[in-house]
Amino acid sequence: MNKNHDLLRRIADPLELNVSRETFEKFIIYKDLLKEWNQKINLTAITDDDEIFLKHFADSISIFHLKEVKQAKTVIDVGTGAGFPGLPMKIINPSLKLTCLDPLNKRLNFLREVSKEIDLHDISFIHGRAEDVSRETSHRDNYDLAVSRAVALLPTLMEFCLPFVAQDKFFVAMKGPEIENEIEISKRLFSQLSSELVKIEQIPDLDEYEHNLVLIKKVKLTNSKYPRKFTQIKKDNQMYKDLLSKSKI
Repeated sequence: MNKNHDLLRRIADPLELNVSRETFEKFIIYKDLLKEWNQKINLTAITDDDEIFLKHFADSISIFHLKEVKQAKTVIDVGTGAGFPGLPMKIINPSLKLTCLDPLNKRLNFLREVSKEIDLHDISFIHGRAEDVSRETSHRDNYDLAVSRAVALLPTLMEFCLPFVAQDKFFVAMKGPEIENEIEISKRLFSQLSSELVKIEQIPDLDEYEHNLVLIKKVKLTNSKYPRKFTQIKKDNQMYKDLLSKSKI
């Protein structure tokens, strides 16, 4: 048995998810295309095969630790980049209706190629910024689940992602070890964005870094003022960074 197949099964089996040989072959094709396209466009700094399986694929499917994720039928991956976590989620659960959103069309072209090569269906690829797309009627307050593994701070991700989520559904942010501090600087936004923190679940045994799933429930429809213009969000994101820096002193 391939050690990377073992790795994915170690994550998936306790969650009653199937990583068959056929499913594993899809991840191999994904990995090969990621490395090939990465020579032309910047998709990832991780290029070692084992590291791709550990830090991209296993990390992405770890999101199924949350029952709310397993129950979702419509998912939008905001700032999907090279497809994480959305595309691995779709490979594991082909019945998901997945939307991949990214501001760079060349990344979406890569994802289209991957999806074609591994025969994935019922995926939408949206080229645009979250703050613009989330104001479109077909996307606003519409999804069972919004996910993001983007590098932005939590309050920024909340403003980008929660407008997509249907009332009483969920947003999951995949975050690292600074999450408690990020929650602290996000407190005022929970009420402003009609949401509440459900829990933070730490995912063990992936690598030397701490991985956390932040589960946020949307309790009412998002106020029409959100998301604000990108310049305002970017300015606040810098303010949040400054607050985090001060908390470490």
